[in-house]
Order: sequence, then C-alpha cells, then structure tokens
Amino acid sequence: MNISGYEIDLEKAVKSINKNKYKRVLLQIPEGLKPHTLKFVDYIEGKTNTRVIISADPCFGACDIPTSNIENFGIEFIVSIGHTSIPNINNSKIQTLFLNAKSNLDVTKIIEKAIPHIKGKKVGLVSTSQHAHILNKAKKILIENKFEPLIGKGDNRIELKGQILGCNFSAAKSIADKVDSFLFFGSGNFHPLGLIFITNKQVIVCDPYTCEVKDKELYYLKDMILRQRYGAIARSKDTEVFGIVVGSKIGQQRLNLAYEIKEKLDLKGKKSYIFSLDNFSPDFLEGFKEIDCYVSTACPRIAIDDYMKYKVPIITPIELEILLNIKRWEDYHFDEIF
Repeated sequence: MNISGYEIDLEKAVKSINKNKYKRVLLQIPEGLKPHTLKFVDYIEGKTNTRVIISADPCFGACDIPTSNIENFGIEFIVSIGHTSIPNINNSKIQTLFLNAKSNLDVTKIIEKAIPHIKGKKVGLVSTSQHAHILNKAKKILIENKFEPLIGKGDNRIELKGQILGCNFSAAKSIADKVDSFLFFGSGNFHPLGLIFITNKQVIVCDPYTCEVKDKELYYLKDMILRQRYGAIARSKDTEVFGIVVGSKIGQQRLNLAYEIKEKLDLKGKKSYIFSLDNFSPDFLEGFKEIDCYVSTACPRIAIDDYMKYKVPIITPIELEILLNIKRWEDYHFDEIF
C-alpha cells in the first residue's frame, strides 16, 4: 500500500494471517501514521477473516511491542507498522510482524545539494529505517562524483545495513575509522547529534522531507546539549539518594546495568533504589520526594529530550560515572543499547 509518501507491504501481513488462520490481530502504528489507521484495518479485514484491534498506545519503536495482558484479548498475531525488527530480542510471546514504512521520496536532488558540504572523499552513509533502501542509490551518485562511499553493518540489534537507531549507532561505528564524514538521511536532530558524539566526525543531514541540508547548525546544538548535560551532572553532585529507573519495554530492559549502577553507588556510600517504569513521565516519579536524582537505563532519549520536564535531574549511566569520578568529562558520549 502506497500512502502518505510511504510504501507499506500490508500484503505480507495478509498472507501471514491467511496462512495461519489468525482470528484476532493487534495493529500497532506510530503517531505519524495514525491518521491512516482505518485504511490499514479495512485493507487487512477486507482480505482476511480476522478481526483487528487497534493499539492506541504510543509506539516508540520495535523495542515497544505490547506485552501486558494482550493475550487476554485473544490476540494471536501482532502487526507493527513503521519499524524494523530488533533481531536480538524476543519481542513478544505472540508472533509479531514488522512492516517498515519505506519512504518513496526522490533523494537525488538532496544528495547533489549535500555534495559541496562534504569534507574528504570517504563518506559513510547512514539513515533511519524509512530511508535505508535508498542508501545504495546514494552510493552510486557519490561514486559518480568521485567520492568513496561506505555503508556499515550494525550489530545484532540492527536489521538493515546502514540503519541507525536513537539507541544504537553500531552501523556507523563499524566504518567510523574508514571515513572522513557521514551523510545521514532522515529528519530530526537526535540521530545526527548521536552520530557526532559517537564518531567525532563531520555529519551532514540530508532531510528528504524538506530537501534541506544541515551541517554547521548541528554543532551549535551539540554545544547546547553539552552545556545542558554538564548542568545536569553539576546539579546532582550533592545527591545522596538516587533512583535507578529500568524501562519495562521489552527492548529497553537493562536490569543488569541497573544492578551494576547500584553497586557503584554503594561503593561511593550513596543510597539508591531501583524503579520500573513503562511509559516515562515526570508525573509518575514526582511522588517519590526523597529521590534527588534519577539514572535512566531505559531509552537514551529520555534524559536528553525530556530533561526540562523533570523537577530533579535525570541522567544517563555514563553521566553518573562522570559524576562519581569514575570517568572524565572528556569521555562523554551518548548512551547506547546493545
């Protein structure tokens, strides 16, 4: 199905449902595609004998598959639209099909627009899942312009070659020592900022939706975030009671890391308590008045994107190590999940 600039292989879901004779299916959709939900349901129900239940909860990625009590609804199959799978995790007891939403935008012009910004001849190509299929086309155009493009392969959390997640930059790290710069295809700032922190290379953003190229603007944002993160660490320096938060979403569960953090705090004479949370919100933590600082082991974006929403500092594991003088500020990097 071609919808709103994306190609989604709903027929693949139909074939699986008909083959296995599933009678009740859960459909999970990210916020950006929710306006098209009813079209998806009508298509699936029109070609199968199943009943579709729509998950209205927010969906933040393949790490966020519903697991709680959906079996009580008689759900036999989950169709998750808009994300690729995370191969190294068992997403759900219920069989789950991930249908990527592939952008069908032409990227030729934006690549040509980005070429004057590129420093050096060796260029790494990365993207979010929606644009990973165009990396080979980008590679061909760059070769025609005398560049030496490379597309890296990620670890076992990454499905597509050249794909990066907000919590995993392994595809970029695998080629970082072989390239002079990176071209990132996608929208938003979090992924390219993570690339800068992780690889310490030039990063050029090619936004296929706006046909804009960004380069120097990212470094202003980087400095702003570094000041914010330094402030979060400084605000936490006198903390005696820490809350260590473990995400209960199946792809974000790092309980062993939480225990390691607790041991480090114990050695420094600090008290700490471990909390479990599914959907993060300051409202859910506000009642624990004795906690002076939270350390998030869940999605790395929480501490960065939502920092200003919390009345007490919320920091990442690496930031805690800097706070405890285990690591130096010069060692700062974005948190990742492997």
